[in-house]
Order: sequence, then structure tokens, then C-alpha cells
Amino acid sequence: MVENTLNIGKISEGFVLDHIQAGKSMDIYKYLNLDQLDCCVAIIKNAKSNKMGKKDIIKIECPIDIIDLDILGFIDHNITVNIIEDSKIVEKKELKLPSEIKNVIRCHNPRCITSIEQGLDHVFVLTDPENEVYRCKYCEEKYNRKRG
Repeated sequence: MVENTLNIGKISEGFVLDHIQAGKSMDIYKYLNLDQLDCCVAIIKNAKSNKMGKKDIIKIECPIDIIDLDILGFIDHNITVNIIEDSKIVEKKELKLPSEIKNVIRCHNPRCITSIEQGLDHVFVLTDPENEVYRCKYCEEKYNRKRG
């Protein structure tokens, strides 16, 4: 009988993104532009989890300052960021919803200045943390993170 286990080696320096909602790792890979980095990246999808049932994990062997934790907090603020040095976890970072995000979501208001000025950043400000509501900085178009 073959066991369904997968072993991914330890990383000496970098970080591990844990407790990612199952199936969301490729979205995170895209938003963090990990394809543009010259470092080792391991993505584990649908790993067994006592806490979540199933989860995704991403291991990245590069300095932590390369990633934007605000984007990560916007995608899913329940993700745990484990910082690795000398093959050991030295710090766990808790994420929170960022107060402002830039160029992660786009304003869908056809009258917004971002629809006319192509080079303008799409900036959204957190206006209701409890309901996870963001608004466009320019036209106040509403974006509810829970509904998408």
C-alpha cells in the first residue's frame, strides 16, 4: 500500500505561508509576483489540516522584505507567516486587513478617473473593517471583500 505523503525539504532562510484557504495558493502566487523572483518556491495544495480540514502552504526561500504583507493581509488575513532563519522558525507574523491597498483590485465605476487615466494607480481605502468594506480613493466606489 502506498501512503499519500509528500515531503518538501526544509528551507534555510525565507518564510512559510501557512493556513492558506485550500485552493487559494495560486492567487497568492500571482498577486505576490512570485513568478518574477529568482528563488525556490514550493506550493502545497490541499494538505491535511486538523484546524481547517484542507489547506494550502507556500514555502519561499528568499528574504521576507521581498513580499508585500499588505497584499497578503487583503487576500486572507488568517494566513500565518512563519519567518525562517537557519532552518528554524524565528518569528510568526499575524496579518491584518491593510488600511489601504494599491493595484490589487480595480475600480469598476466607468466614471472614475482610473477608467480614463490608464497610468493611475487603483487605490482602495478600508472604510468599514468589521464588514471588510473598501472604497475607491477617487470616486468612493464600494468593494466588499467578503462578497468580492
